[in-house]
Parts: sequence; structure tokens; C-alpha cells
Amino acid sequence: MTSLTTTWHRARRTAEPRPRFTNLVRAEWTKLWSLRSTIWVLSGSGLAVVAANANGAYADYRNLPHYDAAAQAAFTPGWAAFDAFTSLAATLAILAMSCVGAISVVGEYSSGLIRTTFTAVPARGAVMAAKIVVVTGVTTVFGALVAGISFWVSQAILSGRHAGLSTAEPGALRLVVASALLAPLCTIIGMALGALIRTTAATIVTAILVLLVLPTAMNENRYWGAVLAHTLPRVAWGRLTEIQEGAGPSIVSPFPWSVGGAWTVYAAWAIASILITIISVQRRDQ
Repeated sequence: MTSLTTTWHRARRTAEPRPRFTNLVRAEWTKLWSLRSTIWVLSGSGLAVVAANANGAYADYRNLPHYDAAAQAAFTPGWAAFDAFTSLAATLAILAMSCVGAISVVGEYSSGLIRTTFTAVPARGAVMAAKIVVVTGVTTVFGALVAGISFWVSQAILSGRHAGLSTAEPGALRLVVASALLAPLCTIIGMALGALIRTTAATIVTAILVLLVLPTAMNENRYWGAVLAHTLPRVAWGRLTEIQEGAGPSIVSPFPWSVGGAWTVYAAWAIASILITIISVQRRDQ
């Protein structure tokens, strides 16, 4: 009798197909867009970022005739590039996208939905991988749209003073791509912190400290301060959006670093965050 029962359970497990990864992706897509806050956060933050860049460009459009000859000559490309995606816009994007990533993970734990999900799909790593694909995919599209529109609008405003940039300008396309990828990068960092901390307030505060506060605390005029600063995503974004070294509002550091190093920081944080998100769930939710 026991052998028959065991055989029946094995046959049942064999007969029940495991959910395909595409099914998990569809489920995560449905969960993401079922949250009303998703549309509001993406649309609101997108408009805020574009508005911040447009406002910076318009301010320089009005003030450019009053600059001295040297400042006017140096305006393009350094300052024009700064108006394409300002520090304020980057701060807004970092804040919004890290919150999106954090809430996408922490929200399921706080509501208890994660238990239902893992009961239906015991493969926890696959569930989190599907969530990463969906959430970062959406924020990648978001980042591309916001960065592209910001560049077009800001440079269209500045072209009224013959000071706008085109994407053919050396470094201009890199600026747009780096600004676009800042969104999914901060999203996956927020997800990793959410998977580790699992409370909304603490996760968001930690994300703000790591992504926004810590870079301002680093003194790049000192060697070790520069070394540590150059490992942070916010500082890496600043290097990647620097079209002409020493031009614009960027601070010239006595310890410069390469564009390749900044891209490496992007990649390292993304890979580490993906691994942390998946492994922490596999280890802690047994």
C-alpha cells in the first residue's frame, strides 16, 4: 500500500508541469501593472525629470546673452551637455527608480503575497529572475524615453541660441545611454536592498543613503576619497555624462578616471544586485 501511495505521488508530480519561465514573466508583468502606483510613479517621475532638464536649458537660454565672451565660447559642449540631463534630474530618477525596485520586492513580503507565489512556484530563484526581467525591462524603456526626450527638448531650446548639441557630438550618445541606463540600474539596486531588508521604510532610506547621500560625503580631492567615490553609481553617471573634461559644472578631480572604469561600475553594481536579489531569497526563504 505504501509503495502504491508513493508511486501515485511521484506520478502526480511528474504529471504536473513546472511553470515555464515565460509564464512567470507574464505573472510578474500582471502583478506590476495591477499596482496603481506603478503608472503614477513612472508617469510622474518621467514628467518631473523632463521638466527639470527643460527648465535648466531654458534658464541658460535666457542667461546666455548675458555671459561674458569666454563663458559663451565655452558653453558648448560642456554646459549644453549638463542641460541635457541635469544633476537634479538624475537625483529625481535615482530616487523614483530605486523606490520602484524596492517596492516591487518588499510589497509582496508586506502583503503576504510572496508566500502564495512561492507555494505555487517553489523555484524561488526563477520567480525573482522573472521579476528582475519585468521590472528592469520596464524601467529600461522608461529610462530610454526620458533620457531621449530630455536630450531632444533641452537641445532644441538651446538651439535657439545656436548652442545645442546633436547626437553626433563626441560623447553625446554616451550621455544619453548612461542617463537611460541609470533607471534600470537603480531599480535593480532597490530590488537587492528590498530582498535583504524587507521593510519598506528601511529599504528606501538605505537606498537614499547609498545612492544619493554617500556620493556627496566623498572627498574626491583626496586619493582614497576619490577611489571610494569612483565605485558609486551616481559618481559613475557623472563621469559618463561628462562630454569635455573640465567643461561645465563638473568638479575637476586631481584623480581622474576613465569612461571604461565608469561603465565597469555600472556593470558591477548591476551584476552584484541581481545575484543578491536571487540568492538572498533562495537562502532565506527555505
